[in-house]
Amino acid sequence: MASTETAAAVEGTGAQPSEGLGVIHLFYKSTVLADRSSATAAFAVAATGGVQVVTVAMLGHKADLAVMALSDDLWRLRQLQTDITKAGFELVDSYVSITEVSEYAAGVPDEMKQARLYPVLPPEGKNAWCFYPMSKRRGEEHNWFALDFDDRRELMMDHGKSGRKFAGRLVQLITASTGLDDHEWGVTLFANRPDDLKDVVYTMRFDEASAIYADFGAFYTGIIASPDEVLASLGVD
Repeated sequence: MASTETAAAVEGTGAQPSEGLGVIHLFYKSTVLADRSSATAAFAVAATGGVQVVTVAMLGHKADLAVMALSDDLWRLRQLQTDITKAGFELVDSYVSITEVSEYAAGVPDEMKQARLYPVLPPEGKNAWCFYPMSKRRGEEHNWFALDFDDRRELMMDHGKSGRKFAGRLVQLITASTGLDDHEWGVTLFANRPDDLKDVVYTMRFDEASAIYADFGAFYTGIIASPDEVLASLGVD
């Protein structure tokens, strides 16, 4: 059964960001040992502890279940990871990041800053879901970090204009992972329809910030639903 004992015992010990939330993307394969009641209990315990949990029925071979979780204490994320594994699911991939306000968005209104640091997920009605990590290129010919700040900021402003064309169709959350995982950012997309995911990624790849300076990791795609609906789609009893 899921338990809060570990999280409660060490809560706050070196595991709380100075601002914002810790974010973990967990990707699982279902096994013959997967137990629906134990998994449901794990999600319930996390929610009771203030963890935001988004459950996703995955498409394709990479994973069966994705769990995106956000908390102001990483021990609670660690406990959720443990409890899902104890429920009989095999963890096949993961990504660790934190919410942030980008250095290029320092002048945005406080309301927008708070929405980036403390998002409320998932956004209503946007159940098409995609996650991918990315970094800025450091090649000999094209090195993002060798550019002046003003040049980088201008390129990111142009990049943002492309994304704003999809307002109403899609919500994007970019989380920081420099020093925390293999890439520098994690990008999570919540959309009305699957083709919205395709359209926004395709469109924004033509921006100079992406076309010349971006490197992408693996893409994961699925459908957001309640824990019971997702577990039922996996045939978990």
